[in-house]
Amino acid sequence: MPRNSHDDTTPAPQPDGPKSDARRTESTFDEWLASPLGRYVAYREQRIFDRAVPDLFGFYALQMGAASLPLLSASRVVNRWTVAWDTEGDFVAEPDQLPFPDNQFDLIVMPHVLEFQSLPHETLREVFRVLRPEGRLLLTGFNPYSLYGTKRFFGREREGVWAAEFIALSRVKDWLTLLGFDLVDGELTCYNVPTRRERSLERLEWVARAGDRWWPFAGGVYYLHAVKRVAGVRLMKPDWARVKRRRAAVAASSRDAGAHAEHAERMSEGPSA
Repeated sequence: MPRNSHDDTTPAPQPDGPKSDARRTESTFDEWLASPLGRYVAYREQRIFDRAVPDLFGFYALQMGAASLPLLSASRVVNRWTVAWDTEGDFVAEPDQLPFPDNQFDLIVMPHVLEFQSLPHETLREVFRVLRPEGRLLLTGFNPYSLYGTKRFFGREREGVWAAEFIALSRVKDWLTLLGFDLVDGELTCYNVPTRRERSLERLEWVARAGDRWWPFAGGVYYLHAVKRVAGVRLMKPDWARVKRRRAAVAASSRDAGAHAEHAERMSEGPSA
């Protein structure tokens, strides 16, 4: 179901500081996002979320993880919060033990949360619990069948992202379906070689263009949009035509009742003299 992304030809934004980040400590995902490759991935994911969230409505929205990314900035939902576990956020909690009541949120975004959880399926179960019926879940993850997955498997780096457990897209889709989600949209992006250097990312942009065309299943990042379905629950939309017919029927019924009462009153009085 995922469709191919066509945004990889857009150059990533230039960093404000020095371009040499080779020795930066990247023990957490948020720290990795400050690296050249992290900015490359964050820029493309931000574009995906900016396209998706403006059309999703409700009262409450939650972003889980990656607090440094304003993934809900384009959302029209007024009440928006962030929950984190290893960085600062509006709430601090474990993803599989959210401190919220059932059916609380209309929209939840999860950028690369499952890869860092020992029980990713339980995290999805908790998300399903706090989402309202027909609530939306938007998530991203690293594709193990990509250059990113190859780098993680054969590379020597074991910090930050490269210490995470990449989960196959097919497995995540199976989990969502078993929990009761319907998949309505998907996308693959980030086909470039996962190098640490800014200049190398720019020089190898042709790889991203070729990947988008020739091996679309091998994007480094996948995106999924799912809807929570609950059996026996159906949102009722206003049917203005039905309302008009109902009002007309009520008015006609009132007139008939008035005429019947008037006729009964005349009959009870007997024939006029």
